[in-house]
Amino acid sequence: MRVLTLITATLVGALASGFATAQSTQELIAQAVRPLPDDLKEGATVFRYDPATGARIVLRQGNNQVECRPKDEEGFTRCSPTANGPRSDLSSKLRAQGLSDDEVNAALAEAERKGEIAPRIFGALSYRLYDEPDRIQLLWILSVPNATPEQLGMPTGAQRSNALAGRGTPWMMNPGTPGAHLMIPINGLELSNKPQ
Repeated sequence: MRVLTLITATLVGALASGFATAQSTQELIAQAVRPLPDDLKEGATVFRYDPATGARIVLRQGNNQVECRPKDEEGFTRCSPTANGPRSDLSSKLRAQGLSDDEVNAALAEAERKGEIAPRIFGALSYRLYDEPDRIQLLWILSVPNATPEQLGMPTGAQRSNALAGRGTPWMMNPGTPGAHLMIPINGLELSNKPQ
């Protein structure tokens, strides 16, 4: 009888543990897709990286063109095109090796030069969410590698202060470089910075 009780307790514990893990995975998935427009959420792949190795761990395999990561140690939740996955994976593995930001960027540029990863995609849209109002909370980022404001008619005046007050407008950062991008604060949504 004692053995049967022990076996039953072990099975119940294992089932409960499995349910808790599945529940936390579902919570991570729900958290990870929050920055996306509604029509992209259900089909997005959700993954995280093993901090020790940088290896990708898929939490949910999606069926559209977007993939998301749950909130990171800096408090950001990020989504980007699946086409950027190889670049992101290599970056994660390099960071797990302890490389600095400059070293990671140099290694990515070299991998791109060698054809090991694709160049940044012009027009790729990424999504970022931060839950506290001391940063831009809901931000979309449009990649425009090597573009200049003169070519695209984009403003360069930073809109951070206006975005924190819930009235930000787009602006270009890192013009003329491979990392050129347009910052697009999203105003007026539940996840956005509130108007001040």
